[in-house]
Amino acid sequence: MSYVIGEWLTLSLMAIAVGMDAFSVSLGMGMLNLRLRKIAFIGILIGIFHIFMPFFGIVLGNILSEKFGSFAIYVGGILLIVLGIQMFIHSFSEQNNTYLVRGLGLFLFALTVSLDSFSVGLSLGMFGVRTVVALFLFGFFSMVLTWLGFILARKASSLLGSYSEVLGGSILCAFGIQLLL
Repeated sequence: MSYVIGEWLTLSLMAIAVGMDAFSVSLGMGMLNLRLRKIAFIGILIGIFHIFMPFFGIVLGNILSEKFGSFAIYVGGILLIVLGIQMFIHSFSEQNNTYLVRGLGLFLFALTVSLDSFSVGLSLGMFGVRTVVALFLFGFFSMVLTWLGFILARKASSLLGSYSEVLGGSILCAFGIQLLL
């Protein structure tokens, strides 16, 4: 029982860490003053992308773990650390992440903020986690964090944007180090 609770807690923290990217970008895009219906649609779309991208990563990770065994665990840990460092460094860049929120721009936005969940899914697939639970949590938390980012941006300035990515990157690095040790 405690193993299941620990797995849910671990996966929830990973889902929150991966969803921080969507949260921070939503904070910036929230300055566009979108309607609530549009915000709801964007959050659902990002949640869907955060289900499919890690799913593809988990499938590929399962295949790799069968072929490479325990070596795959170390690769997964390293992937999490690299992804965390990438999120951490990206938080200090001056790149403007305000994409168009219509048509192809919206799909590119959803794809961009969910690419890191593919890498995390790849790592999780190597460890054989409960796929349905992981996918649900990734989709749910990214959707909620996207909504939260847009709503907060409507109410306040984008002060938390870079700090949320620093927190997300730090959490991923911590999980990667834990796997390596």
